[in-house]
Amino acid sequence: MTIYGREGCHLCDEALAHLRRLEPELGFSVEEVDIEGDDDLHARYLERIPVIALDGEELFDFFLDEGALRAALA
Repeated sequence: MTIYGREGCHLCDEALAHLRRLEPELGFSVEEVDIEGDDDLHARYLERIPVIALDGEELFDFFLDEGALRAALA
């Protein structure tokens, strides 16, 4: 699971905390990517963060939908 965000983004912090709570139960690992360090990622995601992706497929923008995440992992 990859979460694209940046420091100081409260929605990113909330989504990351939610993912961290679900991580042990659902058996995935979370990779954090700070879009500020990459011009392409910054341009691609700035207006949409946090963006949460699973195996390269973008699943969520702005908010994590726990039910949809569980379905995607099933």
